[in-house]
Amino acid sequence: MQYDSNVQNRLRRAQGQLAGVLRMMDDGKECKEVISQLSAIRKAVDRTMALLVASNLQQCLTEERTKKPEGGNPEKVMEEAVRLLVNSR
Repeated sequence: MQYDSNVQNRLRRAQGQLAGVLRMMDDGKECKEVISQLSAIRKAVDRTMALLVASNLQQCLTEERTKKPEGGNPEKVMEEAVRLLVNSR
């Protein structure tokens, strides 16, 4: 699977935020501030996962339709995508 540069950029941004949280902890910042930043990181990663599953679903559905003459089994692909999202929490 090819990954969109948008997805990779989102993860790099989250990586930078996480490095910032580690600096905050080293600097002895208040717990409330650290938790707030961690919450923002979690939200960013959750959104990235949803974007990744959505684009993966689209790609898988397209592949499923083209590789099988009868159109494949798009329901199976969608069930797997939903399972991925549900299990991610």
